[in-house]
Amino acid sequence: MTRETPRKRVAVIGATGSVGSSVLEVCRRSRDDIEVVALAAHTNCEKLLSLGREFGAKMLSATAPEAVKTLKAHAGGVFQVFQGPEGLLFMAQSEEVDHIVFASSGTDAIPALQVALRAGKEVSLANKESVVLGGPWVMPLVRYPDQLRPLDSEHNALWQCLHGENIRNVRRLYLTASGGPFRTFSREELKKVTPDMALKHPVWAMGAKITIDSATLMNKGIELIEAMYLFNLEAEQLKALISPGSFVHGLVEFQDGFVKMLAGDPDMTLPAASCLFWPRRSSLFECSALEGRTLSFEAPDEERFPSIRLAKEVMRKKGPYPALLIGADEVAVERFLRRQISFTDIPEVIESTLESCHLPTPEKLEDAFVLSDWARAQCANFCDARE
Repeated sequence: MTRETPRKRVAVIGATGSVGSSVLEVCRRSRDDIEVVALAAHTNCEKLLSLGREFGAKMLSATAPEAVKTLKAHAGGVFQVFQGPEGLLFMAQSEEVDHIVFASSGTDAIPALQVALRAGKEVSLANKESVVLGGPWVMPLVRYPDQLRPLDSEHNALWQCLHGENIRNVRRLYLTASGGPFRTFSREELKKVTPDMALKHPVWAMGAKITIDSATLMNKGIELIEAMYLFNLEAEQLKALISPGSFVHGLVEFQDGFVKMLAGDPDMTLPAASCLFWPRRSSLFECSALEGRTLSFEAPDEERFPSIRLAKEVMRKKGPYPALLIGADEVAVERFLRRQISFTDIPEVIESTLESCHLPTPEKLEDAFVLSDWARAQCANFCDARE
C-alpha cells in the first residue's frame, strides 16, 4: 500500500482478546494504510465500545445478549450493532470490508470464515478450531494464493518460509514450542500442578484456554493438525520441536537437505503486520539484539506430556477424531481450571473420550459440530468420574 492507495478496510473478530489486541496495535500504528471498520467480541462491551470510538469503526458485534443491549444503549447512532453469528456473517460479506481477521477462539466463527473466503476477502486466521474441526469444509473455499494468511506465530512462520517454494520440494515442517512452564518437571511434579501455576506461561501472554493447552503441549499438537490442513501435507511431514525462548517459530526442511527457518521476537504484532501488509513488509518493528543469543532444539517428551502424542494420533487417523479432540480438550481444560480434575488428568480424560468413540467420519460441517458436542458430553462424564 502507498499513500495514493485507498486504506485497507479491516474487520477484527475477537477484538478484545490478546491476539486481537496485537492486530489492533498494528492498525493503531498504521492509520495512513489501515482503516478499522468493524469489531466483534464475545462479552467485553466496554472495551469494544472504547475501541470502536478510538478507531472510528462503523460496525460492532457481540455474542452475549446483555452485551448487545449495552452496545445499543451506548451506540448513540454512531455504530451499527449486531449480535452473535449473524453479526459475524454480515461483517464477513460486507462490501465495506477488504480484510477480515479471525482472532476469536471456538467454532462459532466458522460460518463467517466460509462466507469471507467465498466473497474473496483477504483473511487473517488465528482460530485453530476453524481449521482443525472445519478444515475439509474451509480449505477448499480458498480462492487465490495468500487469501488465507495464518496469523498464529508458528503457522505464519511456515507460511513465510514456504512462499515462493514448490510444496513438492518440502520434506518436513517443524513447529516450535517454548516447552511451557513445566518443561523440566518430573511426572510426579506434574501431578501437583495447579491452575495458578499453569496460567503463568514463560513467554507468551494468552487467554486461559490456550495457556493451559500450551502447558500440556496440547496446543502444539493441535497446531500440527492445523498445519496439515493449511499446507495440504501428510501427517508424517509434520514435527514439533521444543525451542526455549520462542525466537525461532517454524522451520521447513527441503528435499535437498537445506532448512529454512523464520525467527523473531515472541510478539504477536509481528505476524499480525505480515498478514495485514502482505506482500509488503512494514517498517513498524525491529528485532531485539542478536548478540549473545543461542538457539537449541529438542524433541518433546511424549511420556511426560502425552497430549502431543494424542494429537499426533488424531492427525494420522483423521476421520471423526479432529472434531472429537477439539470438544474433549475444551471440557478437560475447563474442568482443570475449576479444580475438578488434576493437570495430569487432562490427557487421560481426552484419551478415554477418543477411545470410546465409534462414530463415522463426518460428511459435512454440521456432522463435525455434532461430533464435537458428543465429545464434550462424553469427556464431562469421564471428568465427573474422577471427582
